[in-house]
Amino acid sequence: VRISLQKLGIDREGLDEMERKILHLIHTRYNGGPVSLKTLSHYFSEEKETIEELYEPYLVKKGFLQIGPRGRSLTEKYYRKYSGWNR
Repeated sequence: VRISLQKLGIDREGLDEMERKILHLIHTRYNGGPVSLKTLSHYFSEEKETIEELYEPYLVKKGFLQIGPRGRSLTEKYYRKYSGWNR
């Protein structure tokens, strides 16, 4: 199973390549957020609905992304897991 997931680009957290790209963009380009859905949509050339319905639910469920009135932001859990430091 591990080899199959690896071939599909799924990491140990169950994140696919696009989910990791979203987190990485918010982390590196927007200092952890907040970032609007419109901005993410434009950057990745994806429909807003695709990001909102396909990628964000799992990122929120995993506790790496939070959605607030000003946009999407990374969580403390994300920083502990992927950055090795707390904000």
